[in-house]
Amino acid sequence: MSNKTALIFWGGWQGHEPEACSRIVEEMLANEGFDVRREEGTKVLAETDLDRFDLIVPLVTQVQVEKDELQNLVAAIEGGTGLGGFHGGMADAFRMEPAYQFMTGGQWVAHPGNIIDYRVEIVKPDDPLVAGIGDFDYRSEQYFMHVDPSIEVLATTTFDGAHAPWTRGTVMPVVWKHRYGAARVFYSSLGHVAAEFEVPQMREILRRGLIWAAR
Repeated sequence: MSNKTALIFWGGWQGHEPEACSRIVEEMLANEGFDVRREEGTKVLAETDLDRFDLIVPLVTQVQVEKDELQNLVAAIEGGTGLGGFHGGMADAFRMEPAYQFMTGGQWVAHPGNIIDYRVEIVKPDDPLVAGIGDFDYRSEQYFMHVDPSIEVLATTTFDGAHAPWTRGTVMPVVWKHRYGAARVFYSSLGHVAAEFEVPQMREILRRGLIWAAR
């Protein structure tokens, strides 16, 4: 039986440390038996046989994508290639592309207060992706997102309104999964910089989610 295959494409805004994060994810997937291809930029998406990958992990923030590249990516996912990722590398990759956001299930719009302390609450503790992890405190950007109401939410955070008073009491998805075409799609908003992989809950949720998303 051949190994599962994964593609990681990385780049964009350097504040998210995309290269360092891509190397961590590459090692994580390799440890799970994946054959991993890691590419800078979006040019790899111009290849018309992206459906040969079992999993694609976007790790780019605020970049432009060529029309054919995006079409190839969407077609591969719709056909059954898994999609998984985290933070702005997935949820703020192609800000101008609604077709991409339709696929991911959400789009970043704000992080009031920037780096702050907040709590992540597991709302589906019986789901294998978060089972046994429990609620935990986290220090990072607290992502405020526009989300697809059909996503299956696994973890949330509640805004206290300290930095944007009108958001007080807003319960926001942090981790979710959903289906797009024949594919499984996974997302976690945790992981602003590479050092956050040292938080065991963040790392384990992402590890489980990527494995789950793979075809």
